[in-house]
Amino acid sequence: MSFTTDGSRWSDVWLAATARGVSMCGDFLAATALALALQAAGASGIAVSGLLLAATLPLVVLAPLTGRLADRADSRTLLVAAGLGQAAVCALLAFADDPALIIGLVALLACGLAVTQPCLAALLPAMVRPADLPRASAISQTAVTLGTLGGPVLAGLLVGQFGTRVPLLIDAGSYLALVVAGLLLRTRRGGRRAATTPTSGAERAPAWRLRRDPLLLAVVLSTAAVITAVGGINVVEVFFIRETLDGSPTVYGLVGAAWMAGMLPGSWLCARLAHRLTDDGALVYGVLATLGGISLTVIVAAAVPTAALLVPLWLVAGAANGGENVFANLLTARRVPEASRGRAYALYGAAVQGGSMGGYLIGGAMLALLSPRPLIAGAGAAGLLVVAAFVPAVARSVRRVRAGGTASGSSAAGSAPAGTSAAGPAEVAGVRAEERGGDPAADAGLATPTPAR
Repeated sequence: MSFTTDGSRWSDVWLAATARGVSMCGDFLAATALALALQAAGASGIAVSGLLLAATLPLVVLAPLTGRLADRADSRTLLVAAGLGQAAVCALLAFADDPALIIGLVALLACGLAVTQPCLAALLPAMVRPADLPRASAISQTAVTLGTLGGPVLAGLLVGQFGTRVPLLIDAGSYLALVVAGLLLRTRRGGRRAATTPTSGAERAPAWRLRRDPLLLAVVLSTAAVITAVGGINVVEVFFIRETLDGSPTVYGLVGAAWMAGMLPGSWLCARLAHRLTDDGALVYGVLATLGGISLTVIVAAAVPTAALLVPLWLVAGAANGGENVFANLLTARRVPEASRGRAYALYGAAVQGGSMGGYLIGGAMLALLSPRPLIAGAGAAGLLVVAAFVPAVARSVRRVRAGGTASGSSAAGSAPAGTSAAGPAEVAGVRAEERGGDPAADAGLATPTPAR
């Protein structure tokens, strides 16, 4: 599995997490500022929808290409080039007025994110020993969550004081954090050494394919399906809180922040639990349990009499979301060969983003037919049905994998723990992450994907 064997490089973990948190803060800062700008300019709802679509669609469409790029190109080159490109595009956004131009530039920004997301996602396991990966994943999740929470707040303050230009210029500067991380990180992967390292015929293995791994495939499909079912609440929520429950704008803001705030303790609690789970099947069950918890919480939320009660419920749902991220990320790092990890994370991210887009479309269409309360209840029920439908197939796959008795990728450097399940195709020898000018054991790693909500 190509984890580092020379001890965890926590300085790299914190540097990468900080860079991702800062860039995520900038992403949400820009999204909020641009939505406010379009609304103030009298743009239609179609323009706002186009903005959201432009920010999401490249992550789905470009996933096969950017995943392979993250595996084959030098991670330092990708982070520096993409960070500089995104900073330049965001600076142009600060001076753009035409809605069509704004949407086009946002799509370019998303193309950069489609490159940096799998690149960073494939860098974290190399920074730490296998036993430290859950903690490293929780650190990354914490940074992403804090950035996501801080972006809209800063946008609201800055847009009110300075208009949209200043927030967008600040966002342009935030992308330079990726450039700094790319230059300072000791851990690297891809590039010249990966391409030129000789590989013997005995070591050469079949290319990794998601469909060949029943456990990982179940996680990707179930997560995407639950997000599609539950994601519609993002569209319905504002009407449910403001109209059905007569909640104030302040309460609406608190409810929106509660989900992300709940991801912080959820990721850390599940990281402690994941540290003890040496069996890949247990991680898959953890993903299904957290997805089921999210769906059940949404069902309960549909019955609340006041908007304030949504805050504790969304804290619980957010905690389950954070736990799902930790379990899914750790499973991916264990089972995917180092040479294909960037592509695996790109595919997982595409499934998450595609599910979100499907949820938005379904929620918007159903809102024209039904009132918000039954829609939220139906979304939660649909999520539970999806989880229930996956349980029998997952149970059969776990039994087959356990019966195979093959060591997981997590034990590539030594003996497999008892009960550890199969890792899929063996790692392609020679396609390893290399640390230029330092220890030769810097492999690839992990960062949390986009939250399910």
